[in-house]
Amino acid sequence: MIFDEVHWTRVLKRSTYLILTLFGLYLSFKLAVFYIPFLIAFIISLIMEPAIKFLMNKASLTRKTSSIIIFIIVFGITVGLLVWGIVTLITEATELLQTLNYYLDTAYKQIQNLIDEFQFDSIRIPTEIMNIIQNSTGEVFNYLANWIKNFLTNVINVVTSIPTIAIYFVVTILALYFICTDKIYILDQMEHHFPKKWSKKMLMHIREIASTLGAYLKAQVILILISFIISVIGLYFLKFAGLNIEFPLLIALGIGFVDALPILGSGTVMIPWGVGAALNGDIKLALAIIGLWILMSIVRQFIEPRIVSKQIGIHPIFTLIAMYTGFKFIGLIGLIIGPIILIILNNIFSNLIDKGVLKTIFDKT
Repeated sequence: MIFDEVHWTRVLKRSTYLILTLFGLYLSFKLAVFYIPFLIAFIISLIMEPAIKFLMNKASLTRKTSSIIIFIIVFGITVGLLVWGIVTLITEATELLQTLNYYLDTAYKQIQNLIDEFQFDSIRIPTEIMNIIQNSTGEVFNYLANWIKNFLTNVINVVTSIPTIAIYFVVTILALYFICTDKIYILDQMEHHFPKKWSKKMLMHIREIASTLGAYLKAQVILILISFIISVIGLYFLKFAGLNIEFPLLIALGIGFVDALPILGSGTVMIPWGVGAALNGDIKLALAIIGLWILMSIVRQFIEPRIVSKQIGIHPIFTLIAMYTGFKFIGLIGLIIGPIILIILNNIFSNLIDKGVLKTIFDKT
């Protein structure tokens, strides 16, 4: 057997490139978590950019002046919402912690009643299996109770750590200001400090990724904000109308998080909630929740084609695999990060994927 040095050198180079890219992505996400205020500032700057350019064109202002005007508006709105959000979040999370056992006991009793009312005798399910079903239900509710308690406790601890929140907020605001006003200078400096070969390749990949991932993230953030705003306003309206809605802000945050997940959506929370309310005899609440979900779906379907300019071109099964992989590695936040990594990999290795990754690496042709 003749050893083909050229072929195996090429295989080694492509394999090394693939491994280094995966390591680079891992390191990038670790750094993104470490520098989270700058990441938040960058995402907000993407949302602000159209408003800045609009003001520059319509009012014939410089980028710095337009950025300062939009920044002041965003800053004022952010401070007001942050103060209201922190106070409301602490209040609702504390109340939910105190009454959590009551809600879970009520849900557990409803499920037990459904199990008891169902005619299992007609399908001859053994008593042992019935006992396993009932015990499993109790274990699931105990696990859920502990998870929710830990989550709410962590939320309260984070929100009430004023010095930490203040530092994050100040750094984010300053970073947002500099990114908006000195964007061109920052890009020039980044290009200036890298070798020319690196700059060309990096700029090529950054532009390609920005055109897909940047547009995707920006669109998703806008859509999530719209869903969150509609759900907050709708839930508070229903609460003021006398319906049994105890924690509108917490629920709206949960709906916003689920709505951020590909494949899933707000219906994952709102449909079971509506069905549960109906089973509990609260038909008005059930109809109101389902109606709000229909309204959110219609608004999203109307707005999404205008915001999302192009599809990412990834089959839902691969998105689902990415979500599951992300969840197994880093928990709930991985459900969002998994698809993002998949989009980046799909962009960087688009040629390899089109031809077949292993085929491209190992084939001699």
